[in-house]
Amino acid sequence: MKYALVLLVATVYVLHQDFWNWNDRSLVMGVLPVGLAYHAFYACLAATMMFILVKLAWPAKLEAEIEALGDNVAVIEEH
Repeated sequence: MKYALVLLVATVYVLHQDFWNWNDRSLVMGVLPVGLAYHAFYACLAATMMFILVKLAWPAKLEAEIEALGDNVAVIEEH
């Protein structure tokens, strides 16, 4: 699972480098420049990737440890 998530992040990173759209002056649906439409799609893809990462790779163990500390966390943060 860990390698699939790393591959997902690497793929989304590579897709962000959209050099193939730099000189394309065509319009999507006659209004939106193709580069802007691509980045709108990319933003949705990145948000979906972050949702997947939070659901599958969130360190729940660390969060549980902090919740177990309770009020002691506030004392530690003040120092």
